[in-house]
Amino acid sequence: MQIAETLNEGLRREFSLVIPAAQLAARVDARLAEVSKQVRMPGFRPGKVPLNLVRKMHGPALRGEALQEAINEGVNKLLADRQLRPATQPTVDLDGEPQEGEDVGFKVALEILPTVDNIEIDGLALERLVVAVDDAALDAAVARLATSQRRSEPAPEGHVAADGDTLIIDFEGRVDGELFDGGTGTDMRVTLGSGQLIPGFEAQLVGATDGEARTVSVSFPDDYSVAYLKGRAATFAVTVRGIETPVDQAIDDEFAKSLGIDSLDALKDILKDQVEAETSQLTRTHLKRKLLDTLAERHDFAVPDSMVEAEFAQIWQQLEAEAAQDADPAAARATLDAEREDYRRIAERRVRLGLLLSEIGSRNAITVSQAEMNRLIGQEAARYPGEQAKVVKFFQENAMAAAQLRAPLYEDKVVDFLLGKAELTEREVTRAELEAAIEADEDGHVHGPDCGHDHHGHDHHGHDHHGHDHAAGDPGDATPADAGEAAVTADAGATKAKRKAKAKADDSEAVAAASEADAADAAPAPKKPRAKAKADAAAEAPAEVSAEATGDEAETAAKPRRARKIDAE
Repeated sequence: MQIAETLNEGLRREFSLVIPAAQLAARVDARLAEVSKQVRMPGFRPGKVPLNLVRKMHGPALRGEALQEAINEGVNKLLADRQLRPATQPTVDLDGEPQEGEDVGFKVALEILPTVDNIEIDGLALERLVVAVDDAALDAAVARLATSQRRSEPAPEGHVAADGDTLIIDFEGRVDGELFDGGTGTDMRVTLGSGQLIPGFEAQLVGATDGEARTVSVSFPDDYSVAYLKGRAATFAVTVRGIETPVDQAIDDEFAKSLGIDSLDALKDILKDQVEAETSQLTRTHLKRKLLDTLAERHDFAVPDSMVEAEFAQIWQQLEAEAAQDADPAAARATLDAEREDYRRIAERRVRLGLLLSEIGSRNAITVSQAEMNRLIGQEAARYPGEQAKVVKFFQENAMAAAQLRAPLYEDKVVDFLLGKAELTEREVTRAELEAAIEADEDGHVHGPDCGHDHHGHDHHGHDHHGHDHAAGDPGDATPADAGEAAVTADAGATKAKRKAKAKADDSEAVAAASEADAADAAPAPKKPRAKAKADAAAEAPAEVSAEATGDEAETAAKPRRARKIDAE
């Protein structure tokens, strides 16, 4: 096979390859000989069908198979001989329609991973902010728990509904004047101000009285789980059937016993463990952020445009979805558009940090063991009761999905390695001060979209195990068929300031996407042929281009579940 380099510009490479007609014909003849032994045709004994008849029946299909195999081998040889590490899947294009008896030419285009030189990880000096869990912090945690557990009682006659009140409502929704599936419900309980319904719905019930009928006008979010309702305006005829007001919960031993705990002191012991775990996570988030900032300041090298574009698309998709749930979606989108280039720079920094951590891990022999991988798969499978075996099989058979699962743990190991080399000093702060430090410097620091938040309410890793979307069972993704009230429920939208802080909080989501140098041996398959214009080119490549899970998810998964957990938030 003839190979010629046609472009060598930065990290971009292009090659022209030619498969000689004789080589392709030999492959076709070999396949015909194999197939002829199995072909059955009336009038001929098995395996005795003349080769010319087999060629007439199966020649075109076998030639296509032979061409595919030849292209795959050619790309693999190209990458191996020239020691190229593709950043993303190579693109393969045929030079026109292949003709029988003629040489076949095709082009391969790819971006390669950069060579990272002069890694500077010595002399790291970082400050660890720690929070002491004192009596005041425990009292605040107990108070939050009491608030979440408080009961409600029927409101007095004539009471005007306010935020915090629970309404019992009947509703009937219409889109373009027509009823829609799941748009009606009776005796639905909704707490005003909770954000359990789609944006704008609850606010229009503030001030209602028992027995009152109201018309509520809202628009479904653009990322709503029901496709035909996305972004559409709807009106709901709502009747208030009852109003309940919250009753403050006394904080005493009886309160603890209502939770199945012997005493208030025992409850505080349980909460202390949880609060310490939460503040430890905040401390690590801040410390990791400062580590990544330091690494970003010390290193600057070219990164593949294709990886940056993919990362930017992921950031932008999430920000657009959150903007759609803003109180003023149009203004939120306008703000995003004005900051588009800022987010593109964020994407570039993320990719650079990921490649840097990958290189650091590789040079220092940091790996994820098979035992650790088995534990990760087991934890992931446990999230889907009744389907564990299918999930395990999915990861065993899908190298790229396994790399996605492995990457966050690999990243954490590299971070731990770096923290072990750093000179750490400690400073005691309050929890509010620590949280403020994490959110500080929004304009100059890069955050991941879900830093420090629970990731398990969405489709984990962005993949669908064995063709079934497990995330569909989450409350926020319920469909109208599940319950009448589902058509109006949705997560509360974040404020613009909060969205920006989340978008610039911690590079870990994208860092994990590029930091797993030893994750998987197989590269993502290039585009498949379409009308014989493109072909497969499966090739060896590091898995740093495959992982999408966040470092925070890995940290959550790595911790064993407590026997008892009290939600103090």
